[in-house]
Amino acid sequence: MKRCDWLNLNNPLYVDYHDNEWWEIVTDDKELFEMLILEWAQAGLSWETVLNKRENYRLAFDNFDAEKISKYDSKKQEELMQNPWIIRNRLKIVSVTKNAKAFLEIQKEFGSFYNYLWKFIGGKQIVNNHEKLSDYQTKTQVSDAISKDLKKRGMNFVGSTIIYAFMQAVGMTNDHGQWCFKCIKK
Repeated sequence: MKRCDWLNLNNPLYVDYHDNEWWEIVTDDKELFEMLILEWAQAGLSWETVLNKRENYRLAFDNFDAEKISKYDSKKQEELMQNPWIIRNRLKIVSVTKNAKAFLEIQKEFGSFYNYLWKFIGGKQIVNNHEKLSDYQTKTQVSDAISKDLKKRGMNFVGSTIIYAFMQAVGMTNDHGQWCFKCIKK
């Protein structure tokens, strides 16, 4: 079975992620928030590094409950800084609380975070079907727009490249290569 060339086939967790999650449309706000946290954690690192720590993040961050995370105080943030099983970057950890508050505000305004996101793409998944690795983008006009809006709403670690990776992760865009068994031909 042929898969995307960027995939580390020696990591079963990564292969499973590619085969069963990447580009699959996520409609559940809790799952969307989980992927946001993980993408924030990834900034400057590889996705594989974060994916390998995903279960640790679920434990450390109250199973990605935005309500609970929005109430984290400096004591909880310091506790997270001492957790050897997650990425211990103070700016990222402090930002999670701030970003959770903004996430909850977006949910209130739009009825769900999903509704908010999908208005940027007109409710339809973007399908790219790349021919070669060099065709892959790291950001687009849509990720630029989402990034700009999230920053305006008070979020950190939401640059256009992070948002584009998030869009791929939650199925807003399908970037499987034409050679991959998960490819949908246009």
